[in-house]
Amino acid sequence: MFYPVSTRREPAEAPVRALVCLTPAESKRLIARAVTALPEVKHALQHGTIYLARGITNAFVLEELTGEKVEPRSHYAAGVIFDGELAAVPAGVRMQPVILRQGKRLKIAPNEALADFTPADIVIKGANCIDPQGNAGVFVAGDRGGTVGEVEPILQSRGSHLIVAAGLEKLIPSVERASWVCGIYHFKYSTGVPAAVIPLPNARVVTEIQAFELLCGVCAVQVAAGGVAGSEGAVVLSLEGQAADIEKVMALVKSVKGEPPVARPAARTVPPAAQFDLDAMKQWYTFYPPAPPK
Repeated sequence: MFYPVSTRREPAEAPVRALVCLTPAESKRLIARAVTALPEVKHALQHGTIYLARGITNAFVLEELTGEKVEPRSHYAAGVIFDGELAAVPAGVRMQPVILRQGKRLKIAPNEALADFTPADIVIKGANCIDPQGNAGVFVAGDRGGTVGEVEPILQSRGSHLIVAAGLEKLIPSVERASWVCGIYHFKYSTGVPAAVIPLPNARVVTEIQAFELLCGVCAVQVAAGGVAGSEGAVVLSLEGQAADIEKVMALVKSVKGEPPVARPAARTVPPAAQFDLDAMKQWYTFYPPAPPK
């Protein structure tokens, strides 16, 4: 579901509107600021545990939470779509997920942190797809379920929080339908590593819409998307609110405008798909070599 936000205000005599276009990088910065402003995130930062899973948007969240500079941001990820293919960052340059307990970074494995999770603790994760109903899904290339397989049973059984930070560039018609038609072994051909789509049923999703509603108290509606020359994946939003709130919107927009695009990773785990004649399983076995016979 989308993160629930109430934007009820006393009716303005003359509502003010703004039309705003954001590039993917600008959206990521905006969403990261909204995630860090969530009351449960603020509470966990002071009194609990935050597991910040790998992901490009989460690199921005990490910067907003800690004030640290994450560089290159594309290395705070495992699977990444770049060069027009489903690719992955090599383990040797991949940054480790960050665990914060009472605001301090812990040098422990995620499974150790999850072992002590309580209902007040939080996993923050990105997504590869979201749909109009607020469902979120992630690509998983590992046949043991990846990060999702590790965290979902614990979060659901203990009632812990799962916050998904995802831009509207990830919008698709149906996450459920995507999960039906994607699986590691489904594909004969693939432009990149084949993957499954795993839904995140207990996630609360924060997009640009929730970000503006949370941070500025305005009503946001997506009205367009796309562009060229560096604006591919851009989203256009119509924002409506009282004059003072729209002024907050424009100050916020000015503060994220000009955010540079995320650079491609320095290397990739699997060579370009053309080298495998787009054969899906040849690419997958390069990523996950079969175990030697016993």
